[in-house]
Amino acid sequence: MNNEERTLILVKPDGVEYGHIGEIITRLERRRYSIDALKVVHATKDQLQQHYAKLVAKPFYHEIEDYMLEGPIVAIVASGANIINVFHKMAGKTNPGDADCGTIRGDFGRDWDDGIVRNVVHSSDGVESAEREISIWFPEGVSE
Repeated sequence: MNNEERTLILVKPDGVEYGHIGEIITRLERRRYSIDALKVVHATKDQLQQHYAKLVAKPFYHEIEDYMLEGPIVAIVASGANIINVFHKMAGKTNPGDADCGTIRGDFGRDWDDGIVRNVVHSSDGVESAEREISIWFPEGVSE
């Protein structure tokens, strides 16, 4: 059974602003995952609506969109055996206040007075969503 898979990781604007790009990459490299593509992007509303298609109709979507437009994002395609599941564990719970110490969100995230969840990173939740998300953020394609 081949468990090799790809995932999209986004270092969100707060992760970029507070200098966590290198540490996130280091954590991937320490686990010996491959970084197949990496770039700095400024999200567009269209990209965000495609990426968060399931959430666009939700009342809180505008907060997500505003947050993701706050600054640059680092988009990463990483690969390795079971990377989707493992990176989810590395990232920690969605809400930084609930994330365990030792996880990316537990170590680098925090709650903010405005109530917007700024949680440092995004990672795909499954193989199909990973491929869909990779095509949004890397429309030029990624060599395998």
